Amino acid sequence: MQINSSFDGGNIEVVDLSNAANPKVRICKDNESDFLQWFYFRLIDRRGTDIAVDVVNAGEVTYAGGFEGYRAVASYDRETWFRVDTSFDGKVMTLRHTLEQDAIYFAYFAPFSMERHADLVASAAEASNVSLDVLGETLDGQAMDLLTIGTPGEDRLPCWVIGRQHPGETMAEWWMEGFLDRMTDPHDPVVRALLEKTVFYVVPNMNPDGSRRGHLRTNARGVNLNREWENASMERSPEVFLVRERMHQTGVRLCLDVHGDEALPYNFIAGFNGIPSMTDAQITLYRDFREKLAAISPDFQTKFGYPETQPGKASLAMCTNYTAETFGSLSMTLEQPFKDTVDSPDEFFGWSPARCGRLASSCIDTIYSVVDRL
Repeated sequence: MQINSSFDGGNIEVVDLSNAANPKVRICKDNESDFLQWFYFRLIDRRGTDIAVDVVNAGEVTYAGGFEGYRAVASYDRETWFRVDTSFDGKVMTLRHTLEQDAIYFAYFAPFSMERHADLVASAAEASNVSLDVLGETLDGQAMDLLTIGTPGEDRLPCWVIGRQHPGETMAEWWMEGFLDRMTDPHDPVVRALLEKTVFYVVPNMNPDGSRRGHLRTNARGVNLNREWENASMERSPEVFLVRERMHQTGVRLCLDVHGDEALPYNFIAGFNGIPSMTDAQITLYRDFREKLAAISPDFQTKFGYPETQPGKASLAMCTNYTAETFGSLSMTLEQPFKDTVDSPDEFFGWSPARCGRLASSCIDTIYSVVDRL
């Protein structure tokens, strides 16, 4: 047996391979950080072999509750990711599977590599209504890609959509793939009508360095980008600094920040409750957006999510709070599960890349339904 994670987005450390039927591995921390939870590795053995992989430090991860009721994903071709039998006793998580091929990949969620990111950006940039800019470089020297959809102008509402501030939340970029696929379709009537009133600024991946390094939550320096918005710097968090600077040039009427949540088995939206300047109109629009999305998509719900922040207690270091306070915008954090959705489960795939894309399409319809109130 061989186990390896020395590839784009990989993360695992081999502990013991002496028992080929029961190898033991551990998840590695983000660089210069104590965050750990993301895993992605390849295992090679002979097809037909029954294996049980023990992740020995699963009880020590950042969100151990995320492994309760969770099933890992696996793939033979790195295109189709299915769920495998997974158990967690509070200390060790065990992945069980009978190999159908000699090599299999296991991961926390379907990975979205930087190579696929490059393909996504290149494909979107070919559309006639899209322009591509590089805002600057990350600490590892990667490009911060910005896609502009539509024609900027005084008669166009500036809408920002960003994803994957936390690199291990790969569902955010699968959502982006679905979002860009529809937003670049010249024959989509909703998109055409929406772009008559808006221009969209899209950052498909806010954290290229963490994505390539196989991090859960931080950039190359171990910095949590979604705690940098109030005091971003080129030294610690160039990703946020560069995006924030462009936002101040364009303005923001809508900001949708796409994430994933380790513990909650639901799709939900968190808002800007608690910012100092929150208005009744702002919060009413936020609540209406959630209700409309729930009516459009059975995969989305409004009953479960994060508790609302008390008035005046919102952290402006977070994107949604910062943009809502600074620009008076409709700003929201969309959370998707690593687990399957309780209300609309899929036994084979769980919450999946395809379902992320369909949720993105529903979000486009919802934005269109409220565009005149932005």
